[in-house]
Amino acid sequence: MKMRVFVRRAAILSSFAIPLTFAVNGAAPLAAEAPAPSDLKKHETAPGGQYQPSLDVLKDEALEQPGAKPGVPTLTAAEFERANQIYFERCAGCHGVLRKGATGKALTTEVTRERGIEYLRDFINFGSPAGMPNWGTSGEFTSDDIDLMARYLLNEPAQPPEFGMPKIKASWKIFIPVDKRPTKKMNDIDIENIFAVTLRDSGEIALIDGDSKKILQIIKTGYAVHISRMSASGRYLFTIGRDAKLTLIDLWMNPPAPVAEVKVGSEARSVETSKRKGWEDKYAIAGAYWPPQFVIMDGATLEPLKVVSTRGMIYDTQEYHPEPRVAAIVASHFRPEFIVNVKETGQILMVDYEDIKNLKVTTIEAERFLHDGGFDSSGRYFLVAANARNKVAIVDTKEGRLVDVIETGGATPHPGRGANIVHPTFGPVWVTSHLGDETVSLIGTDPKGHPKQAWKVVQTLEGQGGGSLFVKTHPKSKHLYVDSPLNPEAEIASSIAVFKVADLTEEEPEYTVLPIGEWSGITEGVRRVVQGEFNVAGDEIWFSVWNSASQESAIVVVDDKTLKMKHVIKDKRLITPTGKFNVYNTRKDVY
Repeated sequence: MKMRVFVRRAAILSSFAIPLTFAVNGAAPLAAEAPAPSDLKKHETAPGGQYQPSLDVLKDEALEQPGAKPGVPTLTAAEFERANQIYFERCAGCHGVLRKGATGKALTTEVTRERGIEYLRDFINFGSPAGMPNWGTSGEFTSDDIDLMARYLLNEPAQPPEFGMPKIKASWKIFIPVDKRPTKKMNDIDIENIFAVTLRDSGEIALIDGDSKKILQIIKTGYAVHISRMSASGRYLFTIGRDAKLTLIDLWMNPPAPVAEVKVGSEARSVETSKRKGWEDKYAIAGAYWPPQFVIMDGATLEPLKVVSTRGMIYDTQEYHPEPRVAAIVASHFRPEFIVNVKETGQILMVDYEDIKNLKVTTIEAERFLHDGGFDSSGRYFLVAANARNKVAIVDTKEGRLVDVIETGGATPHPGRGANIVHPTFGPVWVTSHLGDETVSLIGTDPKGHPKQAWKVVQTLEGQGGGSLFVKTHPKSKHLYVDSPLNPEAEIASSIAVFKVADLTEEEPEYTVLPIGEWSGITEGVRRVVQGEFNVAGDEIWFSVWNSASQESAIVVVDDKTLKMKHVIKDKRLITPTGKFNVYNTRKDVY
């Protein structure tokens, strides 16, 4: 076992530091000049550009081909089907289902036809330093693919079908009614220390016992489960796939098994359950990318009760947006409210579930393009990344108001749920890493104890490099873990940087590199290491070693005290393991 230590510079910022400003065009039209191929190096895709939340399940929808237009290249039915597949797998996450623009530029026909087919071919082939991947020169697209997509973009976009309440109800299934379920826990499993592990490409989750490290159950779910969430009581596990299938699993059963499912749309990412005292397990909510909406359901049966569209005006320009996707959803601990983040309009919705018949929704203007986030250590303040704007918005869930929107000092923050540590100098801080660079930003979260540092980036650290998706710690841990699975260098993508919290007072804090991929014993593939998750005791952290579906993957367990490998979980059924959710930590918002 090897540990490598590197020294990186950490800049401690004054509370009077001037924040950097990042220019982001959002949905602005394409630039007038085609990218110059003479300097290919600057067009290579950076780590941030490698990660885009593509709508990879809409490729399977049967879409009606728009009618031909004079002077516009005509696509055959086979070409149209192939182009849709490419677009929804690779492009729609940034440019939008209807090509109206989101994180990426608008690709509506009024823009693309003005630019012309040669420009489009060049742009797809070479990309741009601003973030457009170089699909051609990277080898991802063939010349035929590039020509096809250029012609496709000159045609009107195809719109996937709507998915309203009739379709949602038609998809609803109850496998075991409530009155047929156990009235007490029927197994001897330590439920609090179960890990729900996403098996992305097999459309399953693995329930793994945190004590024995044995797989308890493999359960069929939606495709590419994005997150798992726990009911407040700790009995029910909710998983949602990117195909918008929501699965309800009863952990009291022997063995744990699905008891209900429902589809809330065609594409989705988020689910949460009611947590306010007196409302435990009462409701569940799921948010969809397509159609842009959220659905409130009965917490024990998933019966759909209310569907609400998120289409509306962008908060700052007051322009209508036809597909503002629902990103992170969390449940307030202080009010009977769900906090729903709407990506493209930059709005945070405080959804009061006391009376869903007469639903009250408070709209908070925050920032485009809201993605993921989590609570501070008190559970009162919710911090969410507006990642394409390089900002974090902070909401006071007790008072129901926006506290601030701040620059993170890095490119494309992607915190997951973030990490809460007690800094030796600045007190409680919340941490995010970044996709686009090596920056790790620490934001003060203690307005009473440390008012001068509150809601400011008080310190920046340098991790291994760009391509980070998650940071992780635990109240009992003295470490901060930073992954970088999307870094283009295989050695960095397969390892973890670990900072000692006590060392953050130093001018140049050191971090330890844990070679997780090497420890796994796997010799094939990139061995991307992703998403640390602690056990219930907070003394060990689990990492996924994520290879392709045809390659071996694993989970490596690290002793938090010694930073040494403790155990490797290998099983042929562990197909593309990614996210891991410990039942207790997920239920209690411990991160």
